[in-house]
Amino acid sequence: MSEVAAVTLDVSGLPCPAPLLGAKKLIDDLQPGQTLRLISDCPGTADDLFAWAKVTGNVVLGSEKLADRKTAYLIQRAGGASATPIAHVTLDMRGVSCPGPIVQAKKLLDGMKAGEVLQLVSDCPGSADDITSWAKAGAAVLLFSHESGRGVHEFYLKKA
Repeated sequence: MSEVAAVTLDVSGLPCPAPLLGAKKLIDDLQPGQTLRLISDCPGTADDLFAWAKVTGNVVLGSEKLADRKTAYLIQRAGGASATPIAHVTLDMRGVSCPGPIVQAKKLLDGMKAGEVLQLVSDCPGSADDITSWAKAGAAVLLFSHESGRGVHEFYLKKA
């Protein structure tokens, strides 16, 4: 996660639901589009955050494993300018291992018009790195990606 958060909250050592409650309190004080970096070592934090984000419209932009079993989550307050793009087509590839998601995404993008957006959903552990590298190679433009659930990534790809 390369983005610098407006606020960081480290709740390491606190059991659930403390991380979620702390995140809610701080994110409510942020401006739309600003981000919070939440650090937690509670194993239930990811599930809590993703469920809460779906209800509130906030977005868990990503997570990163840290030392000592801690995880940092980057959470964006709802209503920001970098809202999720609108997709013309959705391709749900959950349960399909790599390179399946890229192969199918390429087939769909080949049939789309320039500028149209494909939403690709994948739970393959290698998909985040694969899709990012594939897009950097010029196959498509990666507009936005985020982890929408534990181990589930959404990618918004625009046909060049």
